[in-house]
Amino acid sequence: MIRFFLLQNRQGKTRLSKWYVPPPTGASGGASLNTSGSQILPAGYSATNANQTEAEKARIEAEVHRLVTSRDKKYTNFIEYNNYKLIYRRYAGLFFTIAVDVQDNELSYLESIHLFVELLDSYFANVCELDIVFNFNKVYMILDEYMLAGEIEETSKREILDRVKFLEKLE
Repeated sequence: MIRFFLLQNRQGKTRLSKWYVPPPTGASGGASLNTSGSQILPAGYSATNANQTEAEKARIEAEVHRLVTSRDKKYTNFIEYNNYKLIYRRYAGLFFTIAVDVQDNELSYLESIHLFVELLDSYFANVCELDIVFNFNKVYMILDEYMLAGEIEETSKREILDRVKFLEKLE
């Protein structure tokens, strides 16, 4: 299962962040996320806990960036981190990182990163970082059509792009 999906540039700016499982915190319990990645606060869950969760996400994102960017190219694109595995790939100045369960297949997720990049490239016709920054809602829409609730939903590039085009017509 996918824990989170990050897209970061070389400077450490997170351009896309999708959390399917809340980060582990010291507090008991945790906020759950809906499929769009926004938080749902259960009864008795204070805004302080939500702020702790956001702070933990920012800390993990910074640590993941440090691990991925400082890693030598001669090593694999897989890093064991805490209780999950990071699979990353660099395209131009962007790092695409997926955190998955330790027992999951690394190569399938490495291929899923590549498919996501191909989807972006097909949709934006030679995607660049500015396309992602200024059209983040479209990027999230593509990601939501591709991955749902931490699992890969669809693997057909044509089918995903057709669905995204259909959703655009509804707007």
